[in-house]
Amino acid sequence: MGSGVGVALFIFFLLLVTHEVESAIGVNWGTLSFHKMRPSTVVDLLKANKITKVKLFDSNPDALRALMGTGIQVMVGIPNEMLSTFDSDLFVQQNLSRFIGKNGADIRYVAVGNEPFLTGYGGQFQNYVVPAMVNLQQSLVKANLASYVKLVVPCNADAYESNVPSQGMFRPELTQIMTQLVSFLNSNGSPFVVNIYPFLSLYGNSDFPQDYAFFEGSSHPVPDGPNTYYNAFDGNFDTLVAALTKLGYGQMPIVIGEIGWPTDGAVGANLTAARVFNQGLISHVLSNKGTPLRPGSPPADVYLFGLLDEGAKSTLPGNFERHWGIFSFDGQAKYRLNLGLGNRGLKNAKNVQYLPSRWCVAHPSKDMTQVGDHLRLACSEADCTTLNDGGSCSQLGEKDNISYTFNSYYQMQMQHEKSCDFDGLGMVTFLDPSVGDCRFLVGVTDKGLSSSAEPMAWWSIYHICIGVLIWRFWTLTI
Repeated sequence: MGSGVGVALFIFFLLLVTHEVESAIGVNWGTLSFHKMRPSTVVDLLKANKITKVKLFDSNPDALRALMGTGIQVMVGIPNEMLSTFDSDLFVQQNLSRFIGKNGADIRYVAVGNEPFLTGYGGQFQNYVVPAMVNLQQSLVKANLASYVKLVVPCNADAYESNVPSQGMFRPELTQIMTQLVSFLNSNGSPFVVNIYPFLSLYGNSDFPQDYAFFEGSSHPVPDGPNTYYNAFDGNFDTLVAALTKLGYGQMPIVIGEIGWPTDGAVGANLTAARVFNQGLISHVLSNKGTPLRPGSPPADVYLFGLLDEGAKSTLPGNFERHWGIFSFDGQAKYRLNLGLGNRGLKNAKNVQYLPSRWCVAHPSKDMTQVGDHLRLACSEADCTTLNDGGSCSQLGEKDNISYTFNSYYQMQMQHEKSCDFDGLGMVTFLDPSVGDCRFLVGVTDKGLSSSAEPMAWWSIYHICIGVLIWRFWTLTI
């Protein structure tokens, strides 16, 4: 039996048994981190929390291999930069066909670009989207996958606009391409995927009512004809519904591709707000209440952003960009959250491969007046966003601030001995220097310990132990 026939039979039986799946809460698994856990550890974390849907931003083969045989439904992605150049047949062969099959990865969607119509891109990707989808669809047909793997385009909510939800419409310059896109989606049984971020509305507008961003009712509701909106999510969702209706596709299924609340890096980005928002969102969606324009019809699926913190993400939008995870970078739950999937709270990752328990701190007896250049270098490469205004480490004293910066760089460099030198201003300690809610991290690795993180030579250990005694004495006497 040829491989194409085998895949076709496998897809046929999957369609019979599993294609009708209830809406669920999924997660975005981003990997822009200096400290990556093994993909198998991340997949075990998904399974422990009964998460059955995951969205990737690429088609990382290690992640897909780890997801094989788990039954977790997967959305893979094609980056915007690839839309004009990738070979659709080759993409399907290398990233879909070889992973799908008996005991394979349950790939349900391919995201063609990620927010390619974002106003900040100035239109540089938008003309490639529909042609890429057409080519990909033809390749899926040839691979006997078209009935099972669906193509989608995650859109930012800035693709549509209106003063009130019922008057929603797509941006004028996108009308033609959106008409083509939603027609394609409708013809192929695909949902419209949108990313909605009430936090960004609050962060970018000092006049935005804070309680309107959450789900506990608002003292500033938005009246719209016979309807009244008490939270930003419903208002944003129905603005999209209205925009789709104007194009003749008012009943098109909608999937929330990204939504969440950061825990650090800005005023208003904290553990309490993130827990309240995400729990309110989950309860709202799973109640099946729907919205004023779609009563009783919540989104088809909702993918929380994100699963893990990503310390290597760009901070151009804001320092909060590195702190969206419901878990920290090492898979430890940040706050109590009921995903509505059977567990009352989040379960932590197990078997995480940490680097040795040691930290780099400012030498207590050295003059730090010349430390400025070292701090700038360290923070240009490592993650120092929690030190900024609104961050969990923004209240540290000067010496602890320096220590946090040194340690972030040291862990990013996999604890290489020379990375804690800083012209003699740094020293390694075995005593955790964390202060209150400000956590001094120890890095993780997705590989075995490298030579840079292996046990140090005896003379280095000797100097560290002497340093620890000095640092401990200093901290006890100041």
